[in-house]
Amino acid sequence: MDNHQQNPESINTASHSRNNNVRIILGSTSTLAGQSYLAYLKDTLTLHFAGISKLLFVPYARPGGISHATYTESAARFFATLNIEVENLGATSDPLQAVSRAEAIFTGGGNTFLLVKTLHELGLMTAIRERVLQGVPYLGTSAGANIGGLTMGTTNDMPIVYPPSFNTMGLVPFNINPHFISGRLSADHMGETRETRIQEFLTQNKMPVVGLPEGSWIQVNGAIITLEGTKAATIFKKDGQPYELTPGSRLLLQ
Repeated sequence: MDNHQQNPESINTASHSRNNNVRIILGSTSTLAGQSYLAYLKDTLTLHFAGISKLLFVPYARPGGISHATYTESAARFFATLNIEVENLGATSDPLQAVSRAEAIFTGGGNTFLLVKTLHELGLMTAIRERVLQGVPYLGTSAGANIGGLTMGTTNDMPIVYPPSFNTMGLVPFNINPHFISGRLSADHMGETRETRIQEFLTQNKMPVVGLPEGSWIQVNGAIITLEGTKAATIFKKDGQPYELTPGSRLLLQ
C-alpha cells in the first residue's frame, strides 16, 4: 500500500490562497433528515453559483442500484430551481474536455473508493482540481466533499474497489470526515466511535482532520476557509486534543 501514501503533503500547495476567485463548498451531506435534496444549502448555493447557466455533475460515487442518469436527474431537479442546467459527466464522450469547459462542477456522494478510483483512472482528479483552482465554482457533498481534502483516508465508506492512489484534490490543507457523529451511536453500541477511528488515522498520518457533521459545510472564498452551517465541527490534530469549531469560524489548519 505504499503507493497510497506517496507524500500526500505534496499536494498541500495552498494554491487557492493565490487565487481570490476560488469558490468551494464542501458539504457533509446532500440531504438533511426531513428535507429535500440540497434544501439546506439552497440560499448559499444561489450565491455560490450566481451567474452560472450550466453545471457539470460528477456521478461516479454512486455504485449499482442507481444509474448515473437517474442520479444526475436528482441534481438537475434541484438546480432547475436556480435556473441552472445540469450535464452528466458520466454521459460525455470526452470527460476531460467536459471538465475543461465546465462553468461549475458538483461532485455528489456515494462510495468514496469508487469515486476516487474512477477519477484517477480517467485522469480527472487533477483536471477537476486545476479547474477549481482557476476559479470554477465547486460543490462537493459527502464523498464529493471528502475528495476536497488531502486524501480519502478519513472516509466512512467500505473499500468495494481498489483505487490506484488514496490522494485526492487537496483543495483544502486537511482531511475531512463527512457525516461526523460524536460518541457512541447508542448506549449498547460497543464498536469504535468516529473519534477513535480518526485518532487511529492520526497515528499513521500527519494532516489535520475536520469531523464535519451533517448540516454544516466548509466554504472557501479566495484565501479564506470557514466553517458554515448549524453545527460545530470537531478538529483533530496529530498529538493534540480534539476541539470544537463553531460555525462562522475560520479554519487555520495549514
